[in-house]
Amino acid sequence: MTKFAVACLILIILCGGCKPPVAEPPAPVETIIEQAPIKRDADLPIIEREFRAAWVATVANIDWPSERGMPVEEQKCEAIAILDTAVALNLNAIILQVRPQCDALFPSDLEPWSYYLSGEQGKAPEPFYDPLDFWIEEAHDRGLELHAWFNPYRAHHPSGGPISEHSLVKTKADLVRDMENGYHWLDPALKETQDHSFSVLMDVARRYDIDGVHFDDYFYPYGGENFPDSTAWQAYQANGGMLKRSDWRRQHVNQFIERIYLALKAEKPNIKFGISPFGIWRPGNPPSIRGFDQYEGLFADAKLWLNEGWIDYWTPQLYWPIRQVPQSYPVLLAWWVDENRHDRHVWPGMYTGRMLNRIDAYELVNQIMINRGFVPEGPGHIHFSMKSLLRNVNSVNSILRNGPYQQPALAPTTTWLDSMPPAPPLLTVAKADSQLVISWTHPNKQDAFKTILYLKHNEGWKHHILNRKEREFHFALFSAPPLESDSAETVQPIKIEPPSQIAISAVDRMGNESEVVFYQQSNQ
Repeated sequence: MTKFAVACLILIILCGGCKPPVAEPPAPVETIIEQAPIKRDADLPIIEREFRAAWVATVANIDWPSERGMPVEEQKCEAIAILDTAVALNLNAIILQVRPQCDALFPSDLEPWSYYLSGEQGKAPEPFYDPLDFWIEEAHDRGLELHAWFNPYRAHHPSGGPISEHSLVKTKADLVRDMENGYHWLDPALKETQDHSFSVLMDVARRYDIDGVHFDDYFYPYGGENFPDSTAWQAYQANGGMLKRSDWRRQHVNQFIERIYLALKAEKPNIKFGISPFGIWRPGNPPSIRGFDQYEGLFADAKLWLNEGWIDYWTPQLYWPIRQVPQSYPVLLAWWVDENRHDRHVWPGMYTGRMLNRIDAYELVNQIMINRGFVPEGPGHIHFSMKSLLRNVNSVNSILRNGPYQQPALAPTTTWLDSMPPAPPLLTVAKADSQLVISWTHPNKQDAFKTILYLKHNEGWKHHILNRKEREFHFALFSAPPLESDSAETVQPIKIEPPSQIAISAVDRMGNESEVVFYQQSNQ
């Protein structure tokens, strides 16, 4: 742990919307911008960088849709409410579960439609729409990244209704193992299992404009020590296999993780791959830590995946308080940061849904600030789950919005995937009907996910982060007159000084910002 991180921790312990549409402006009557950049102003504000996301779980209808069988328009309305809440909170990403139990929240030739959508596995939405495509487009219109969250091996969840003729439990019965309490699991040791899950994931990566692929902590199921894989294990031994059974299980998971990472980079290099493992690798790592051993319980060698750089962002589920010594949030976070040998993003998961009172809400703020201290160059975190933020449990939204989320933030850049900035926008400013109409175009619209508009006034620079469909900004040149006179003839509007300088830049999907181009008003 660095001295800076320790100082942050000590300080914290001691200190214990949609915008209305803008009416179409009249045609500009006077261009007032010089079409040549001027020297960069050293006082230009630095835009905050932080990955701020929330999981949207579909299994058991945890977050969306809130009920199976909900009419399509209500499904869409709930999705919009989630996305608008994310924007209002200044989040910048959503992690949407698209494969909760070997079924799909998108049209697929490989797996059936999800029970959690219609209440009937294999039944498409009526009237038809593609939920994943809808989420992607609506998220991107709001400047939010959309990451597709997959469960790689769960074949059936006990909340997933009756096992239908479409279920992989029946259509690929040779791959499925029956578990206790109504669970069914694909056998991770089988090549056919890995090939099938690989095909499902890559099909989504090829067909959809997603920003990331995400796995949670479920590889072998919890309690996997008794996983019924004796047939595959005996075949391995008969062929001369020398590994212990636990190492043999881990090997298959390791191979699958590496295969997914390499294939994504070959297919679409800009898709980020993230995993959110159980927050403890093994008890005793570091020495004060106690708890579940995922290495032996889930056969997940999570430390290896991080050490090898088989991920782009790492989201250990650090679902414990700062002061809970056996599972302390900062102690575990510091350990994972030290294991990050390839300088990948470390964006821990936080159990936002466990808040019992306002003290717990402030605990979230403290955890966010600790993360900023431990990962100052590219901090981030993910809330589990969106439902708590949507319901504003214990006023957490206002606590976040008035605290660490006061300003919108850009996602940190992922330079090992893409460090090439986009071209800057082309700016036009005109005066029309007592306002400045600032508009811009871009030589490659697909490369301009967001636009940053900087305006300089006497008090300094202010900035606005605008989304891909926002191509104009209106600045009023007059304010409403004071209501101090009974005579309308004597009331005059108050002139507002226009910005003395205007600057603009484009930001691409990987967070790379273009050159900031500066303009100065010409003589009027």
